[in-house]
Amino acid sequence: MLGRAPLALLIAYCALAAFGTYFCMYAFRKPFDATTFTGSRFFDTRIELKTACVIAQVIGYMLSKYIGTKLCSEVSANRRWLLLMGLILFAESALYLFAVLPSDFKPFAMFLNGLPLGMVWGLVLRYLEGRRATEVMVAGMSCSYIIAGAATRDIGVDIVMKMWGVPEAYMPVTTGLLFLGPFFLGVLLLNQIPPPSVADVAVRSERGAMSRAQRLAFLRHYGLGFGMLLAAYFFLTAFRDFRDHYGKEIFNDLGLGDKRAIFSSTEKWAIFGVILTLAGLNLIGHHRKALIAVYAVIATGFAIIGAGTVAFLVDAVDGYSWMVAMGVGLYLAYVPFGAVLFERMMAASRFAGTAAFAIQLADGVGYTGSVLLQLLRDLAFGEFNRLKFIVPFALVVSVVGTLLMILSGVLCVRRASIPRGETSP
Repeated sequence: MLGRAPLALLIAYCALAAFGTYFCMYAFRKPFDATTFTGSRFFDTRIELKTACVIAQVIGYMLSKYIGTKLCSEVSANRRWLLLMGLILFAESALYLFAVLPSDFKPFAMFLNGLPLGMVWGLVLRYLEGRRATEVMVAGMSCSYIIAGAATRDIGVDIVMKMWGVPEAYMPVTTGLLFLGPFFLGVLLLNQIPPPSVADVAVRSERGAMSRAQRLAFLRHYGLGFGMLLAAYFFLTAFRDFRDHYGKEIFNDLGLGDKRAIFSSTEKWAIFGVILTLAGLNLIGHHRKALIAVYAVIATGFAIIGAGTVAFLVDAVDGYSWMVAMGVGLYLAYVPFGAVLFERMMAASRFAGTAAFAIQLADGVGYTGSVLLQLLRDLAFGEFNRLKFIVPFALVVSVVGTLLMILSGVLCVRRASIPRGETSP
């Protein structure tokens, strides 16, 4: 029925199914961030217990991204749904371990929790990529992680802990249980999506399993420009992850920690900007022009992060407005990486395969940056609270990211206009 449905109906179905599935995934990853474990140290070291747990989860998530470059790009269509369900059950089991293990061993449980979750995005994306309206579908999916992290943390704190009285250690696993059934339903809905049509393939190139040789050919084709993309994403993901994991502490330092649903209220503004931007990008039919536009959007996002931070430093805006501006700039830069950029790079150069490979690789590099940044803060700048640490880092991310995107754009847009297997004149 979906295969015969009008395009608008198919878009709506795909976007809602992907949104719901990925939103639910965040209930198994992000509620933990709302814990504090104030004053607890990891084995009496200088590293705080929460930092150790965050780093362990991110290391697992990072390894999952690298594993996903192979698994997500090679898994057959009829096995995706089974893999998705198995991954989320593994993650929920790890949250139970987190609840029952002694404090010093909780980071091990969080490592196990992150290990399966990094592949969920790539697997869900496989249902949506290679279509004439992929950007619109993925825009709906992307809105999930803009608001899901905030919403699931608010649910964990305001409902599970404050209303139900669940202890802090048991809050993450309890929140996960609330979303287990909805996640399974979302996966079943995704599994009804038909493959790309003949018209889709004609416009976006054929999508399917991608061998190791094909993956290496893609990397060679884009070369140094792709490396600069990874470098920009390294800084951007590290910044996003630090802001997400320590949002509770940053809001406390800003004097906003007691405000109800504070996470959701600051992130909702980013949703509107991202939806409108990605919908506009989908209207650009010419892949090279679309790629130029994507680069411009990402560079603009990096610039907004810097501009908002400068305004905060000179007291032109308050802490709440600064967090809103950071969220808008951050997600304008971050979402197009996973939603549009690599999809258009594949389509422009007519590579057969899956954009999930490039996204998983970029995420792996990005979460490597996340681990290093958190270690840097605790080991070298432990005397600064998280607010004092993130402010100068936001300026670094803005300047470095903008420059890298400009340089990468010059190289990759030119390569995108050259069909695979050919060399530039």
